[in-house]
Amino acid sequence: MTSNLPVAASRADELDRSEVLATFFQGLSDPTRVRILELLAERPRTVTELVEAIGLAQGRVSGHLSRLRWCGYVEARAEGRYNRYRLVDERVRDLIRLGEAIVHDNAERLTSCLLLGTEAIDEALDS
Repeated sequence: MTSNLPVAASRADELDRSEVLATFFQGLSDPTRVRILELLAERPRTVTELVEAIGLAQGRVSGHLSRLRWCGYVEARAEGRYNRYRLVDERVRDLIRLGEAIVHDNAERLTSCLLLGTEAIDEALDS
């Protein structure tokens, strides 16, 4: 199987540990990508199945899947004329569960994080 990583990943040896981890976690920075991972944690799925479950256009779902592939969360396996996507590492399930537990246990403090996210969106729209 060929690498899913973009050419920029060839710079990995130039990046420090925190940059690599931050890039990995950026894969989780979009609610649609998190939802895709939750669905794939249940079972492998095709793009068509993900489109039906999420309710977004095929192109948008494919774009999110590409990002998840680049970040090392999912892989595609050809099955006939379809690609079936699955988690690369079963620990992604644990990562999602751990995130849910942390959010649940720290719900009051999470409000500040949500405000920061909103401010970042507002700043991006203003520029």
